[in-house]
Amino acid sequence: MYLALALLLGAGVGYFSRKYLAEAKIASAEKAAANIIEEAKKEAEAKKREALLEAKEEIHRQRAEIERESRERRNELQRLERRLMQKEESLDRKMENLERKEANLRRQEEEVEKLKQEIEDLKKRELSELERISGLSCEEAKNLLLKSMEAEIRHEAAMMVKQIETEAREEADRRAKDIIVQAIQRCAADHVAETTVSVVSLPNDEMKGRIIGREGRNIRTLENLTGVDLIIDDTPEAVILSSFDPIRREVARIALEKLIADGRIHPARIEEMVEKAHKELEQKIREEGEQVTFKMGIHGLHPELVRLLGRLKYRTSYGQNVLQHSIEVASLAGIMAAELGADVQLARRAGLLHDIGKAIDFEEEGPHVALGVEAARKYRETPAVIHAIEAHHGDVEPRSIEACLIQAADAISAARPGARREMLEAYIKRLEKLEEIADSFAGVEKSYAIQAGREIRIIVKPEKVDDPMIFRLARDIVKKIQEELEYPGQIKVVVIRETRAVEYAK
Repeated sequence: MYLALALLLGAGVGYFSRKYLAEAKIASAEKAAANIIEEAKKEAEAKKREALLEAKEEIHRQRAEIERESRERRNELQRLERRLMQKEESLDRKMENLERKEANLRRQEEEVEKLKQEIEDLKKRELSELERISGLSCEEAKNLLLKSMEAEIRHEAAMMVKQIETEAREEADRRAKDIIVQAIQRCAADHVAETTVSVVSLPNDEMKGRIIGREGRNIRTLENLTGVDLIIDDTPEAVILSSFDPIRREVARIALEKLIADGRIHPARIEEMVEKAHKELEQKIREEGEQVTFKMGIHGLHPELVRLLGRLKYRTSYGQNVLQHSIEVASLAGIMAAELGADVQLARRAGLLHDIGKAIDFEEEGPHVALGVEAARKYRETPAVIHAIEAHHGDVEPRSIEACLIQAADAISAARPGARREMLEAYIKRLEKLEEIADSFAGVEKSYAIQAGREIRIIVKPEKVDDPMIFRLARDIVKKIQEELEYPGQIKVVVIRETRAVEYAK
């Protein structure tokens, strides 16, 4: 029972204590809430005042900015207004100046018109006076003046044309000399001196008897098969082969050397060796032609033309090897064509083939130029190459720059020192005979053989020979040279007639 009372008392005390505590907490919370609300109101009021202040400051700042911009715009408008006023004043002044100048110009025009009228009147009076004094009308005087001026202008034009022609000729000569000199300097040429005999060395003099054979049958067989003369004389350990046909001479030399090396010399063996020598030489000829075309960079030649080029190695002209001469002409023509901007390949090809007729002139009748042209046509060379071959000795007039270059290169190669062999006495006699023929004609004052006898210049007396006569004189001299003189190539005859007028200013 006491326990129940105690529990009941405890429960009542707990209840009242919890109630008291809860009311105390509620009161404290309400007081805290009131404080928070009061502080929030104060803070809101402070922020409101700050916002109002910031708004007032922003309004004040924007007002100041607008006032500043307004002042700047007013200043700018005032400045523009002042500039417009200045320009307007300047335009007014310019208009005034223009009006004054226009007035001056009108006044000057009136004065000029008056002067023109006075000049016209004066001119008419002067013309009338001139016509009265000269006895010529205005039209007649004008025609006379025009004729005088025309004659003077024609004379000046003729003098100018002559000067231009002289300068152009001098420049062309200088340029041509430069090109030729450069071509000669860049072309390394050999000095060749071939003969019409070949010498075959023997191991001993006993070999001469074996070559002759019993009753001379061996030497007769070799001479009959090759067409070459064998000269066996007192020359120690040597046999001389003589023939104007270089191909036959070379066949005989090869065959004889093979017989000497073999040691068996009799007619049957000689015939066998000559046949082998023919085949060997033919192979060498083809190889030589191919080497030359490869060296010169010329392709597409007909095989027969290549073979004919190889034959030129065994052909000479006045002691000059024709193949070396052809190579030299091709090189010179190619260099000069490059300098002039012409067709280099055509010039080299035509230069290499220009003397191709000399490879067959031992076998066929006719000049080497005609034979070369026929061979080039036969083996389908181009018309430009055929024309260059035909024109290189002046048989026809050259129609292309390449043909002219072949002419020049051929003359240079043949005329250079050491190119051709000729006895000094015969050379001097030929030059003297050339000058003697020219001096034999009436009216000739002096003649000079130049260019190693390839050209003769003849100076005539102007009082005895007029201009039309010099052409007939040149033809007569050429005709007499052809009749009385033997010479290689061609000779150029130049007749010069000069009239000089000399006065002395004192």
